[in-house]
Amino acid sequence: MAKELVEHIIGFLESIDIQVVKTNLDDDTFLPGIQLQGQCILIDETKLKYPGDLLHEAGHIAVTEAKLRPHISTDKMEADWPTQGDEIVAILWSYAAVQHLQLDPSIVFHEHGYKNASPWFIEQFSSGTYMGLPLLSWMGLCEEAEFPKMRKWLR
Repeated sequence: MAKELVEHIIGFLESIDIQVVKTNLDDDTFLPGIQLQGQCILIDETKLKYPGDLLHEAGHIAVTEAKLRPHISTDKMEADWPTQGDEIVAILWSYAAVQHLQLDPSIVFHEHGYKNASPWFIEQFSSGTYMGLPLLSWMGLCEEAEFPKMRKWLR
């Protein structure tokens, strides 16, 4: 894992008001070295395997309504969070983020993520097929005709 890449991603996330806190995490996190806590991402750099996972998890925070963000990872959050729609737009949001950061899409869509569908996502997005775009636009985050340029990064 390139420390520079992690710092580059963290700098971007903090610039859009998603706090990243470096800490020690247990091994029982959903993704290695990452845990969501409200509008904050906790990371354990010794356990983080895929820096792009930071962008995907940030996408979940970003597409969640502001009033609900503090409840992420608490028992106050709706049991079905994230919904399938949330998942689709978080994936698309993370693609917009890699484009904004001028990173290779394989940073987010790595070979060990997305249930082996990473090459498919890269192929779809690279060809301009953006599933979830109407929803991302409806959330006010982008204009469909200008995607992957984002109007704002947080819902």
